Amino acid sequence: MAKSRKTEIKIFTIADYEEEETWLREQHRQGWKLVNTNLPVFYHFVKCEPEDVVYRLDYKNSGEDRNYMQMFQDYGWEYFNSCMGWLYFRKPVSEMDSDMDEEIFSDGESKLDMLEHVLKTRMLPLAAAFLCCLIPGWLRLLGELDGDILAEPLFVIMSLLVFLYVILFIHCGRKFVRLRRKYRK
Repeated sequence: MAKSRKTEIKIFTIADYEEEETWLREQHRQGWKLVNTNLPVFYHFVKCEPEDVVYRLDYKNSGEDRNYMQMFQDYGWEYFNSCMGWLYFRKPVSEMDSDMDEEIFSDGESKLDMLEHVLKTRMLPLAAAFLCCLIPGWLRLLGELDGDILAEPLFVIMSLLVFLYVILFIHCGRKFVRLRRKYRK
């Protein structure tokens, strides 16, 4: 008997939302319909008929009102999930009249607005935590290293966190620059 549900673990950064949309579309083409996400890495699917369905994400960490949701519904988009400020919409390609129907944003300026909102409400707090908490704590541990066995594992863990944060900032920064260029065209 074929399984009717699956959970996949997939990591997308806040700058990888277009890749996430593409991946979700491919899953649906293969007969797996997204029904829920937990944390930003657990994707829960149910078996469905393979179909070409466009997935789009919007970022609204402040909550969405009824008019906002009604607008998407009026244009044929099904809202079905939210996770950490990201709202998930989908629409079958068979219900679209043109390539413009594949977009939830009407123009590049709207996409830029969403991008700026992500930067202000997600990247800036991460940067603040990095600069105000992680780096000073790491520097303090660095100054205390004098062969103390208990301090060394903590220093290694903090060093790994600093390294991961730097990699994340470089990745997201480069990606946001590319997205800005793309949306300004």
